[in-house]
Amino acid sequence: QVQLVESGGGLVQAGGSLRVSCAASGLTFSSYAMYWFRQAPGKERDIVAAINWNGSNRYYADSVKGRFTISRDNAKNTVFLQMNSLKPEDTAVYYCASGRSQLVRTTTADGMNYWGKGTLVTVSS
Repeated sequence: QVQLVESGGGLVQAGGSLRVSCAASGLTFSSYAMYWFRQAPGKERDIVAAINWNGSNRYYADSVKGRFTISRDNAKNTVFLQMNSLKPEDTAVYYCASGRSQLVRTTTADGMNYWGKGTLVTVSS
């Protein structure tokens, strides 16, 4: 079965950096766009970043542009989210998701095919 397993979350001070990873198995990883969403307590799950199958097209939410970078390694079936200049408002559970095609066609949670269980990122002020 398909598994997406996030790792790398933790506690970091404001202004710091963190990299979260998502290892995929059970699917042809290079055939799908990959996404990072986040959900803060009491809030909806929102898109953070997306990357198409070969990394040639990337999408970022306005709130993270210039600070976060999404990348992927198809040989290792892994997608990454490098987070720099972290702010307390970045505190959330970060979820990895796979799309339904090679291209980034949607940025809504209901457009995803599979989800990981999430990794908690806490940014202290």
